[in-house]
Amino acid sequence: MDVTTSTLQLSTADGNMDAFEARPKDGGSYPGIVVLMEAFGLNDHIKKVTERIAQEGYVAIAPDLYHRESERIIPYSDMKKAIGTMNRLQDPKVMDDVGATIAHLKGQSNVKSGAIGVTGFCMGGRYTYLAAAHHNKDVKAAVCFYGGGIPMGDPSPLSRTGEITCPIYLFFGAKDPLIPMDQVGQINTELTHKKVSFSMKVYPDATHGFFCDERPSYNESAAKDSWEKLKTFFAQHLK
Repeated sequence: MDVTTSTLQLSTADGNMDAFEARPKDGGSYPGIVVLMEAFGLNDHIKKVTERIAQEGYVAIAPDLYHRESERIIPYSDMKKAIGTMNRLQDPKVMDDVGATIAHLKGQSNVKSGAIGVTGFCMGGRYTYLAAAHHNKDVKAAVCFYGGGIPMGDPSPLSRTGEITCPIYLFFGAKDPLIPMDQVGQINTELTHKKVSFSMKVYPDATHGFFCDERPSYNESAAKDSWEKLKTFFAQHLK
């Protein structure tokens, strides 16, 4: 499906926030997907993912969660800087940013306002989990890729699991040094205990960042399989 892309500015309490949007070129009406970035910023990889989602028949938009920072794109080689920048984010402010992005989607004439999904990678995977809880009136499906730190924070996203009302799919790598398997087990247990509709796939040979073909951690088979599962999942729950 042919798509068109643009960079928008969305209004937040802390000023304007850039967002990259991709949408089908025809005049149809489509579900909306919020794409939440890695700790490295709203870079070319996240923009490409946003375009790929739009090509499947969605209006997809990736907000720049680093809009309060002076340096908003961090190279994959500088993990230390990425973690430092990520750690300055505040969960309530990020949820405000996600809320502004959802409100933008719902205000578009070609978006089905009752069919909004969220997906995210790395840091964005954690915020996808949190958004499913915090924005549960709007988020109808969520897909988390290697969301690190879901049990972390005060309150943690994990502690808000009972607020999640939409189905959620989570992908992890068994060899991920940033997300120990005991954390994955905690998430599984809590989702089960709170009776959330969820699916979880752990790829035995994958590590952190397995979906990103611009990183050494890229795992082609895990990336392809998780992409097919994302497409099926969003089509099932949003279309």
